[in-house]
Amino acid sequence: MTQALPSSLIVIPCLNEAAHIGALLGQLCPARHALAPGFVVADGGSTDGTLAIVEQIAAKDPRVILLHNKRRIQSAAINLAVGTFGEGAEYLIRIDAHGGYPDDYCDRLLEEALATSADSVVVSMLTSGSGAVQKSVAAAQNSKLGTGGSKHRHLSAGEWVDHGHHALMRISAFGAVGGYDETFSHNEDAELDYRLRQAGYRIWMSGKTQMVYYPRASLKGLYFQYLGYGRGRRKNVLKHRVIPKVRQMVPLAVFPVVLLAAFSFVHWMAVPLLIWASVCLGYGLVTAIRQRNADIALAGVSAMVMHFGWSVGFWLQLLGLGARRGVA
Repeated sequence: MTQALPSSLIVIPCLNEAAHIGALLGQLCPARHALAPGFVVADGGSTDGTLAIVEQIAAKDPRVILLHNKRRIQSAAINLAVGTFGEGAEYLIRIDAHGGYPDDYCDRLLEEALATSADSVVVSMLTSGSGAVQKSVAAAQNSKLGTGGSKHRHLSAGEWVDHGHHALMRISAFGAVGGYDETFSHNEDAELDYRLRQAGYRIWMSGKTQMVYYPRASLKGLYFQYLGYGRGRRKNVLKHRVIPKVRQMVPLAVFPVVLLAAFSFVHWMAVPLLIWASVCLGYGLVTAIRQRNADIALAGVSAMVMHFGWSVGFWLQLLGLGARRGVA
Protein backbone atom coordinates (compact mmCIF):
# COMPACT_ATOMS: atom_id res chain seq x y z
CA MET A 1 0.00 0.00 0.00
CA THR A 2 1.38 3.41 -1.04
CA GLN A 3 2.13 5.75 1.85
CA ALA A 4 -0.01 8.89 1.81
CA LEU A 5 2.06 12.02 1.28
CA PRO A 6 1.74 14.76 3.91
CA SER A 7 -0.49 17.74 3.30
CA SER A 8 1.33 20.61 1.60
CA LEU A 9 0.51 24.21 0.74
CA ILE A 10 1.62 24.98 -2.80
CA VAL A 11 2.34 28.68 -3.39
CA ILE A 12 3.18 30.46 -6.64
CA PRO A 13 4.32 34.08 -6.19
CA CYS A 14 4.00 35.88 -9.51
CA LEU A 15 3.90 39.20 -11.32
CA ASN A 16 3.01 39.51 -15.01
CA GLU A 17 3.39 35.83 -15.88
CA ALA A 18 0.58 35.45 -18.42
CA ALA A 19 2.93 33.57 -20.74
CA HIS A 20 3.56 30.83 -18.17
CA ILE A 21 0.90 30.70 -15.45
CA GLY A 22 -1.84 28.81 -17.31
CA ALA A 23 0.37 25.96 -18.45
CA LEU A 24 2.05 25.79 -15.06
CA LEU A 25 -1.24 25.46 -13.18
CA GLY A 26 -2.37 22.76 -15.58
CA GLN A 27 0.87 20.84 -15.19
CA LEU A 28 0.67 20.92 -11.40
CA CYS A 29 -2.97 19.79 -11.29
CA PRO A 30 -2.18 16.18 -10.23
CA ALA A 31 -0.04 17.40 -7.33
CA ARG A 32 -2.78 19.79 -6.32
CA HIS A 33 -5.32 16.99 -6.00
CA ALA A 34 -2.94 14.65 -4.18
CA LEU A 35 -1.25 17.03 -1.77
CA ALA A 36 -2.71 20.43 -1.35
CA PRO A 37 -5.43 21.81 0.90
CA GLY A 38 -4.90 25.00 -1.04
CA PHE A 39 -3.03 25.98 -4.17
CA VAL A 40 -2.29 29.66 -3.90
CA VAL A 41 -1.27 32.06 -6.65
CA ALA A 42 -0.01 35.17 -4.81
CA ASP A 43 -0.09 37.91 -7.43
CA GLY A 44 1.79 41.17 -6.96
CA GLY A 45 -0.42 43.33 -9.18
CA SER A 46 -0.14 41.86 -12.68
CA THR A 47 -1.31 43.97 -15.61
CA ASP A 48 -0.66 41.55 -18.49
CA GLY A 49 -3.66 39.21 -18.23
CA THR A 50 -2.28 36.93 -15.51
CA LEU A 51 -5.19 37.69 -13.19
CA ALA A 52 -7.81 36.79 -15.79
CA ILE A 53 -6.11 33.46 -16.52
CA VAL A 54 -5.93 32.50 -12.84
CA GLU A 55 -9.53 33.62 -12.21
CA GLN A 56 -10.78 31.44 -15.07
CA ILE A 57 -8.97 28.40 -13.70
CA ALA A 58 -10.09 29.12 -10.13
CA ALA A 59 -13.72 29.33 -11.29
CA LYS A 60 -13.47 25.67 -12.39
CA ASP A 61 -11.37 24.44 -9.46
CA PRO A 62 -12.11 26.04 -6.06
CA ARG A 63 -8.85 24.75 -4.61
CA VAL A 64 -6.97 27.22 -6.82
CA ILE A 65 -6.89 30.46 -4.82
CA LEU A 66 -5.93 33.88 -6.13
CA LEU A 67 -4.34 35.96 -3.38
CA HIS A 68 -3.57 39.64 -3.93
CA ASN A 69 -0.11 40.55 -2.67
CA LYS A 70 -0.16 44.32 -2.18
CA ARG A 71 3.54 44.41 -1.29
CA ARG A 72 4.38 42.89 -4.71
CA ILE A 73 7.63 41.21 -3.71
CA GLN A 74 8.10 37.44 -3.44
CA SER A 75 9.06 37.38 0.23
CA ALA A 76 5.79 39.07 1.16
CA ALA A 77 3.81 36.79 -1.16
CA ILE A 78 5.01 33.60 0.53
CA ASN A 79 4.54 35.00 4.04
CA LEU A 80 1.01 36.13 3.22
CA ALA A 81 0.05 32.77 1.71
CA VAL A 82 1.43 30.76 4.63
CA GLY A 83 -0.15 33.09 7.19
CA THR A 84 -3.54 32.92 5.47
CA PHE A 85 -3.76 29.32 4.31
CA GLY A 86 -0.92 27.39 5.96
CA GLU A 87 -2.82 26.06 8.98
CA GLY A 88 -3.18 22.28 8.78
CA ALA A 89 -0.43 21.84 6.19
CA GLU A 90 2.89 20.26 7.14
CA TYR A 91 4.95 21.54 4.23
CA LEU A 92 5.21 24.62 2.03
CA ILE A 93 6.10 24.02 -1.61
CA ARG A 94 7.25 27.14 -3.43
CA ILE A 95 6.81 27.22 -7.19
CA ASP A 96 8.26 30.16 -9.12
CA ALA A 97 6.05 31.07 -12.06
CA HIS A 98 8.97 31.94 -14.32
CA GLY A 99 10.18 28.37 -14.55
CA GLY A 100 9.59 24.83 -15.74
CA TYR A 101 9.13 21.71 -13.61
CA PRO A 102 8.99 17.92 -14.07
CA ASP A 103 5.50 16.46 -13.69
CA ASP A 104 6.53 14.59 -10.54
CA TYR A 105 8.33 17.58 -8.99
CA CYS A 106 6.21 17.85 -5.83
CA ASP A 107 6.19 14.09 -5.23
CA ARG A 108 9.99 13.87 -5.42
CA LEU A 109 10.43 16.80 -3.02
CA LEU A 110 8.19 15.21 -0.41
CA GLU A 111 9.80 11.80 -0.81
CA GLU A 112 13.22 13.27 -0.12
CA ALA A 113 11.93 15.32 2.82
CA LEU A 114 10.55 12.15 4.39
CA ALA A 115 13.61 10.04 3.56
CA THR A 116 16.15 12.55 4.93
CA SER A 117 14.05 14.24 7.65
CA ALA A 118 15.27 17.53 6.17
CA ASP A 119 13.54 20.71 7.26
CA SER A 120 14.05 22.22 3.81
CA VAL A 121 14.59 20.59 0.44
CA VAL A 122 16.16 22.83 -2.19
CA VAL A 123 16.84 22.08 -5.84
CA SER A 124 19.28 22.75 -8.64
CA MET A 125 18.21 25.51 -10.98
CA LEU A 126 19.22 25.02 -14.60
CA THR A 127 18.68 27.88 -17.02
CA SER A 128 17.24 27.55 -20.52
CA GLY A 129 16.21 30.10 -23.11
CA SER A 130 14.86 30.65 -26.60
CA GLY A 131 16.21 33.39 -28.81
CA ALA A 132 19.79 34.62 -29.10
CA VAL A 133 19.89 36.88 -26.03
CA GLN A 134 18.04 34.49 -23.73
CA LYS A 135 20.18 31.53 -24.83
CA SER A 136 23.33 33.54 -24.18
CA VAL A 137 22.09 34.57 -20.75
CA ALA A 138 21.26 30.93 -20.00
CA ALA A 139 24.75 29.82 -21.04
CA ALA A 140 26.29 32.45 -18.76
CA GLN A 141 24.07 31.55 -15.81
CA ASN A 142 24.84 27.85 -16.19
CA SER A 143 28.59 28.53 -16.15
CA LYS A 144 31.15 29.05 -13.40
CA LEU A 145 32.09 32.34 -15.07
CA GLY A 146 28.58 33.67 -14.60
CA THR A 147 27.68 32.27 -11.18
CA GLY A 148 31.03 31.41 -9.60
CA GLY A 149 30.25 27.72 -9.21
CA SER A 150 27.19 28.13 -6.99
CA LYS A 151 26.04 24.61 -6.09
CA HIS A 152 22.38 25.10 -6.95
CA ARG A 153 23.32 26.18 -10.49
CA HIS A 154 24.49 22.65 -11.27
CA LEU A 155 22.91 19.20 -10.97
CA SER A 156 23.36 17.55 -7.59
CA ALA A 157 23.51 13.90 -6.59
CA GLY A 158 21.86 14.80 -3.27
CA GLU A 159 23.73 16.47 -0.39
CA TRP A 160 23.41 18.64 2.71
CA VAL A 161 24.00 22.29 1.79
CA ASP A 162 23.95 25.80 3.22
CA HIS A 163 21.73 27.21 0.48
CA GLY A 164 19.88 26.30 -2.69
CA HIS A 165 16.90 27.28 -4.80
CA HIS A 166 13.88 27.14 -2.50
CA ALA A 167 11.42 24.36 -3.21
CA LEU A 168 10.00 22.73 -0.05
CA MET A 169 10.09 23.71 3.60
CA ARG A 170 8.56 22.42 6.80
CA ILE A 171 6.01 25.07 7.77
CA SER A 172 6.87 24.71 11.46
CA ALA A 173 10.52 25.57 10.67
CA PHE A 174 9.47 28.43 8.40
CA GLY A 175 7.33 29.89 11.17
CA ALA A 176 9.88 29.28 13.92
CA VAL A 177 12.44 31.57 12.26
CA GLY A 178 9.86 34.19 11.27
CA GLY A 179 9.43 33.41 7.57
CA TYR A 180 11.00 35.56 4.88
CA ASP A 181 12.35 38.99 5.78
CA GLU A 182 10.08 41.30 3.79
CA THR A 183 12.69 44.04 3.67
CA PHE A 184 14.44 41.83 1.08
CA SER A 185 13.17 42.10 -2.49
CA HIS A 186 16.08 39.91 -3.65
CA ASN A 187 18.27 37.31 -1.92
CA GLU A 188 15.45 36.58 0.54
CA ASP A 189 16.03 32.85 0.10
CA ALA A 190 19.71 32.95 1.09
CA GLU A 191 18.88 35.19 4.03
CA LEU A 192 16.24 32.76 5.29
CA ASP A 193 18.57 29.80 4.80
CA TYR A 194 21.11 31.51 7.05
CA ARG A 195 18.54 31.84 9.84
CA LEU A 196 17.40 28.25 9.37
CA ARG A 197 20.94 26.96 9.77
CA GLN A 198 21.58 29.18 12.78
CA ALA A 199 18.46 27.75 14.42
CA GLY A 200 19.67 24.17 13.86
CA TYR A 201 17.48 23.27 10.88
CA ARG A 202 18.91 21.20 8.02
CA ILE A 203 18.78 21.86 4.27
CA TRP A 204 18.98 19.04 1.72
CA MET A 205 19.66 19.59 -1.97
CA SER A 206 17.63 17.18 -4.06
CA GLY A 207 19.35 14.63 -6.22
CA LYS A 208 16.06 13.45 -7.73
CA THR A 209 14.50 16.56 -9.22
CA GLN A 210 15.31 20.09 -10.38
CA MET A 211 13.69 23.09 -12.00
CA VAL A 212 14.40 25.04 -15.17
CA TYR A 213 14.56 28.82 -15.00
CA TYR A 214 13.74 31.03 -18.00
CA PRO A 215 16.08 34.05 -17.84
CA ARG A 216 15.57 37.66 -18.83
CA ALA A 217 15.19 38.15 -22.57
CA SER A 218 17.05 41.49 -22.66
CA LEU A 219 20.39 42.66 -21.32
CA LYS A 220 18.66 45.64 -19.71
CA GLY A 221 16.35 43.33 -17.77
CA LEU A 222 19.32 41.15 -16.83
CA TYR A 223 21.24 44.17 -15.53
CA PHE A 224 18.41 45.33 -13.26
CA GLN A 225 17.86 41.77 -12.01
CA TYR A 226 21.49 41.47 -10.93
CA LEU A 227 21.47 45.00 -9.57
CA GLY A 228 18.79 43.74 -7.18
CA TYR A 229 20.77 40.59 -6.40
CA GLY A 230 23.80 42.69 -5.49
CA ARG A 231 21.72 44.88 -3.20
CA GLY A 232 20.20 41.82 -1.57
CA ARG A 233 23.59 40.22 -0.95
CA ARG A 234 24.90 43.40 0.66
CA LYS A 235 21.84 43.56 2.93
CA ASN A 236 22.42 39.94 3.90
CA VAL A 237 26.09 40.58 4.70
CA LEU A 238 25.19 43.64 6.76
CA LYS A 239 22.32 41.99 8.65
CA HIS A 240 24.20 38.87 9.67
CA ARG A 241 27.77 40.21 9.69
CA VAL A 242 28.96 37.42 7.39
CA ILE A 243 31.96 37.55 5.07
CA PRO A 244 31.08 37.07 1.38
CA LYS A 245 32.45 33.94 -0.27
CA VAL A 246 35.37 34.24 -2.68
CA ARG A 247 33.08 33.72 -5.69
CA GLN A 248 31.03 36.69 -4.46
CA MET A 249 33.98 38.90 -3.56
CA VAL A 250 35.64 38.72 -6.98
CA PRO A 251 32.77 40.47 -8.86
CA LEU A 252 32.82 43.24 -6.23
CA ALA A 253 35.89 44.65 -7.94
CA VAL A 254 34.11 45.08 -11.28
CA PHE A 255 32.34 48.37 -10.56
CA PRO A 256 35.43 50.06 -9.02
CA VAL A 257 37.58 48.81 -11.92
CA VAL A 258 35.15 50.25 -14.49
CA LEU A 259 35.03 53.58 -12.65
CA LEU A 260 38.80 53.81 -12.35
CA ALA A 261 39.25 52.98 -16.03
CA ALA A 262 36.64 55.53 -17.07
CA PHE A 263 37.91 58.44 -14.97
CA SER A 264 41.63 57.77 -14.72
CA PHE A 265 44.27 59.56 -16.75
CA VAL A 266 46.74 56.76 -16.03
CA HIS A 267 46.61 54.27 -18.87
CA TRP A 268 47.61 51.22 -16.85
CA MET A 269 44.41 51.56 -14.78
CA ALA A 270 42.54 50.20 -17.81
CA VAL A 271 44.48 46.92 -17.70
CA PRO A 272 42.22 45.14 -15.15
CA LEU A 273 39.17 46.20 -17.18
CA LEU A 274 40.67 44.85 -20.39
CA ILE A 275 41.60 41.55 -18.71
CA TRP A 276 38.07 41.09 -17.32
CA ALA A 277 36.44 41.94 -20.66
CA SER A 278 38.82 39.67 -22.58
CA VAL A 279 38.17 36.71 -20.28
CA CYS A 280 34.39 37.13 -20.49
CA LEU A 281 34.21 37.72 -24.24
CA GLY A 282 36.71 34.95 -24.91
CA TYR A 283 34.65 32.56 -22.80
CA GLY A 284 31.56 33.33 -24.87
CA LEU A 285 33.31 32.75 -28.18
CA VAL A 286 35.03 29.54 -27.05
CA THR A 287 31.76 28.17 -25.65
CA ALA A 288 29.93 28.94 -28.89
CA ILE A 289 32.65 27.23 -30.95
CA ARG A 290 32.81 24.14 -28.70
CA GLN A 291 29.05 23.71 -28.72
CA ARG A 292 28.76 24.71 -32.37
CA ASN A 293 26.03 27.14 -31.41
CA ALA A 294 26.37 30.73 -32.62
CA ASP A 295 23.34 31.72 -30.53
CA ILE A 296 25.42 31.65 -27.34
CA ALA A 297 28.33 33.76 -28.58
CA LEU A 298 27.00 36.59 -26.42
CA ALA A 299 27.38 34.52 -23.24
CA GLY A 300 30.46 36.54 -22.34
CA VAL A 301 28.57 39.80 -22.75
CA SER A 302 25.78 38.41 -20.55
CA ALA A 303 28.32 37.44 -17.90
CA MET A 304 29.75 40.96 -17.98
CA VAL A 305 26.28 42.45 -17.50
CA MET A 306 25.66 40.07 -14.57
CA HIS A 307 28.99 40.89 -12.90
CA PHE A 308 28.59 44.63 -13.41
CA GLY A 309 24.96 44.76 -12.23
CA TRP A 310 25.73 42.68 -9.14
CA SER A 311 28.75 44.81 -8.28
CA VAL A 312 26.90 48.10 -8.79
CA GLY A 313 24.00 46.88 -6.65
CA PHE A 314 26.30 45.78 -3.83
CA TRP A 315 28.21 49.08 -3.75
CA LEU A 316 25.08 51.24 -4.03
CA GLN A 317 23.53 49.37 -1.12
CA LEU A 318 26.76 49.70 0.84
CA LEU A 319 26.79 53.46 0.27
CA GLY A 320 23.05 53.84 0.84
CA LEU A 321 22.41 55.17 -2.67
CA GLY A 322 19.55 54.61 -5.11
CA ALA A 323 16.09 53.16 -4.83
CA ARG A 324 15.32 49.48 -4.39
CA ARG A 325 13.64 47.86 -7.36
CA GLY A 326 10.74 45.42 -7.25
CA VAL A 327 10.52 41.68 -7.60
CA ALA A 328 13.09 39.50 -9.28
